[in-house]
Amino acid sequence: MVKILHIGKAENMKRYTPDTSAAKEATVAEMSMGHTAEEYAAAMPDAEVIVADAIADISGALIDLLPHLKLIHSEGVAYNRIDTEAASARQIPVCNCAGMNASAVAEQTILLMQGLLKNILVNDRAVREGRQVTVKESYMAEGSLRELADCRVGLIGLGDIGKCTATLLAAYGAEVYYYKRNRLEPEDELKYQAMYLPLDELLATCDIISLHLPVTGETERMCDREFFEKMKPGGLLCQYLPGRAGG
Repeated sequence: MVKILHIGKAENMKRYTPDTSAAKEATVAEMSMGHTAEEYAAAMPDAEVIVADAIADISGALIDLLPHLKLIHSEGVAYNRIDTEAASARQIPVCNCAGMNASAVAEQTILLMQGLLKNILVNDRAVREGRQVTVKESYMAEGSLRELADCRVGLIGLGDIGKCTATLLAAYGAEVYYYKRNRLEPEDELKYQAMYLPLDELLATCDIISLHLPVTGETERMCDREFFEKMKPGGLLCQYLPGRAGG
């Protein structure tokens, strides 16, 4: 019988627990977020597994307080809120739900790109104030209203979410480029209709830059002054900021 310490919303555990004998036999201690390591440990001192909300902090102190711990599993795709060094020191695997939100985040990314291109907040306000004709005529005179098909879009990172985003962008007719540490095989570039560019060239070339990277020490402060200075003049940065870290 597996003993699970669940940190997060109890309804999540109920909703996604599989209908298997092993799952039914598991003992689960439910705890909401925001407690101390000591309080979590007291809820189930002999916990073998931690299942944690994507934004729950799993500290080294908590890991040290659970001598029988064998696995930590995040309900989300990120694990930057988990002390992976402390887990590694105990040889405790840390798992996530890779790819589970790829389609949803990709759709949200396209929505944000469209919102940037169409200046949707300002133009929505213009419609509500009865100025839509003036705004429309201004766009027509300037020729400044762009579509995704007019844009070169650069994806930094091409994991599950990035690949899903590339597929959607191709359907819109956008010219898609990507940068990642390990370039895809040619057949995969053809599959996702994405062309590789070194990072500096991608920043200088693309009209829209979209980030699809895990939160790590290497990526946390990636978008600094130098990053923006390398971007194409007038370029747009699209960064999906979900309520849950790493989405």
